[in-house]
Amino acid sequence: MILPADDFILLSLVNTKLRDVYSSLEDLCGEEDVPQEEISSRLSVIGYFYNADLNAFVRA
Repeated sequence: MILPADDFILLSLVNTKLRDVYSSLEDLCGEEDVPQEEISSRLSVIGYFYNADLNAFVRA
């Protein structure tokens, strides 16, 4: 998967994939071959953090 340049589009894409396809961020990153640290870092800049219980990035 190629990560979008816009962080808000990345948020939407990742949360959609987490909701519809993957049971965890780790699964998504492993299957899509993207670094978990990059996604988490970019989304934390805009105030979103991964919540494993919800399996989604949520506002802090």
